Amino acid sequence: MLVPADLGAGTSCNLHRRYNPLVRSSLLSLGIVGLLSPLAAEEWPHYGNDAGGTRYSALDQINRTNVADLEVAWEHDTPDFADGLSGSPTRSAFEATPLVIGDTLFVPTPLDRLLALDASTGRKQWEFGAPLDRSHRFNLFINRGVSYWKQGPKERLVLGTQIGQVFSIDPRTGQPDARFGDGGMLDAASGMLAGGVTGHYGLTSPLPECGGTLVVGGRVSDGQPRGPSGDVRGFDIHTGELRWRFRTVPHPGEFGNDTWGGDSWRQRGGTNLWTAAAVDPELGVAFVPLGSPSYDYYGGDRPGANLFGNSLVAIDCQTGSRRWHFQTIHHDIWDWDLPSQPSLVEVVREGRKVKAVALATKTGYLFVLDRATGEPLFDVEERAVPAGDIPGEYYHPTQPAPVLPRPFIRQHMRADEISTVTPESRAECLEMLDGASIEGPLFRPRLRRRTVFFPGTNGGSNWGGGAFDPETATFYINSMDVGSLASMVFRGEDADVPWRSRSGPQGRFWDSNMYPCQEPPWGHLTAIDLNTGAFRWRVVLGEYDELTKKGIPPTGASNLGGPMVTAGGLVFIAATNDRQFRAFDKDTGDLLWEFRLPASAHATPITYLADGRQYVAIAVGGGNKYNPGSFMAKVMAFRLP
Repeated sequence: MLVPADLGAGTSCNLHRRYNPLVRSSLLSLGIVGLLSPLAAEEWPHYGNDAGGTRYSALDQINRTNVADLEVAWEHDTPDFADGLSGSPTRSAFEATPLVIGDTLFVPTPLDRLLALDASTGRKQWEFGAPLDRSHRFNLFINRGVSYWKQGPKERLVLGTQIGQVFSIDPRTGQPDARFGDGGMLDAASGMLAGGVTGHYGLTSPLPECGGTLVVGGRVSDGQPRGPSGDVRGFDIHTGELRWRFRTVPHPGEFGNDTWGGDSWRQRGGTNLWTAAAVDPELGVAFVPLGSPSYDYYGGDRPGANLFGNSLVAIDCQTGSRRWHFQTIHHDIWDWDLPSQPSLVEVVREGRKVKAVALATKTGYLFVLDRATGEPLFDVEERAVPAGDIPGEYYHPTQPAPVLPRPFIRQHMRADEISTVTPESRAECLEMLDGASIEGPLFRPRLRRRTVFFPGTNGGSNWGGGAFDPETATFYINSMDVGSLASMVFRGEDADVPWRSRSGPQGRFWDSNMYPCQEPPWGHLTAIDLNTGAFRWRVVLGEYDELTKKGIPPTGASNLGGPMVTAGGLVFIAATNDRQFRAFDKDTGDLLWEFRLPASAHATPITYLADGRQYVAIAVGGGNKYNPGSFMAKVMAFRLP
């Protein structure tokens, strides 16, 4: 898996052109060099606040007693959104988590523009525009965040773009570092399309720094079996020079190659780091969650367990070598890739403290592993799972399941659980289900007839992940119970993939109003004690206004984004497609505050201190996969009166 920098295909440091960025500043006359001087401020310097992704803040100025008084402090609107209709075939999703360094808030827009805003007022200080062709078709316009690093007096922001470029930017000025890559830009797509493969390679999640190394994954196509490489690479943080390349699909002679039948490893797509990695600076390790191999719904051309697909891999940041790995799904044919940043936590086992890593999955399992060894801290069983009816497919006989914690999502349904929320919804769902296979356990495969399975392709948990409270060893995770309805269709023996998945009439297992077809609840927020594996509490998260007005209790709602927990006793979360931003009591799950946003916020909130006052900020974008009628790209910040 480790390829020396001078031997690997990824020669991204040999760039073919220079890039002159679009940089504008409204504060040049005030002297930008002083923008990030040391301040008495609590910052949010990493995607998950700390490099380990806990999303915990020690601030408590906003707390249980006064959170109900929160009000809007400022808003910053940007024009960087797209509805898929007005001059662009692609819709936008404002899923960014801002950073706060000193008195400045940094946030990337869905169109790869980086903004520096005054953290107290929202006033723009500078902007950096990376090139993005809006006429090109992407899955969604997404940029979930930037990363920040500091070494002595030198500090930089690192921005990845949806066309695979990496920029190293001075946070004081918005100017690229000319010593990085080629004039401040590294072409990370170079070397990822080697051997004649086609497809798209891009960067949509923050790129963490670990021991002077920039850890770079990438978004690639799930639908191309011989597509762009999903390898993870390490680049020198100062120069952009390639240091190492970890092969996520091992070659002959490398550990794990024997889990790929025949030559199915060759030019295999997928198995990529599309989300954010977590970093332990003391261990010098990046904890890398990997996606499923491609094609993600059929694996007859890749028999075997397929390491390192759907695996958490601990990678040495200096050498790129594997310390350990843990595979959560053998031979994935469900697209249940690992979607979220792991959380580096500390728990108590048999009276002693253990440094661990908590990994939330699409399947609703939470794996808690020893950080140094990868050994599960709760028993994990290999359970027998059913085979399907697709000729030539490989069905792995078992799948891992933790005994604790118990699943935090629905993993199956019965035929008598079809929704009754409205007569119209029930009739529509029954029509879709005519002739379908409804009942079956987790890891039931798609069949030639339409099959219901839980979770759906977006999972019970997605890229938002969870938040960890070190005071109580509690992990907070939001989830949605939205299934899928799909079948496998024969495309011919000469096709690149002989069998492909075909979704039902609505794609997901919901009706034309996007009401899921099973009985509610359809979304939850769950607090899990990581010392014991027990649920502390669980509440329904989200509602549909029109159903609530009919007297139907809150049903829960589809959600994308994540929570944040604070020493003030609060869990903040938006995420739901009902436009609400909420704060819950972290000990009881009681709802203490909610605010109606101008659009749904499929993002993760942050909190920080500026001018002696605590703020809570979030990206508000609507759109996405759950809000077809509202699109924007607005940052909103809240504080006490």
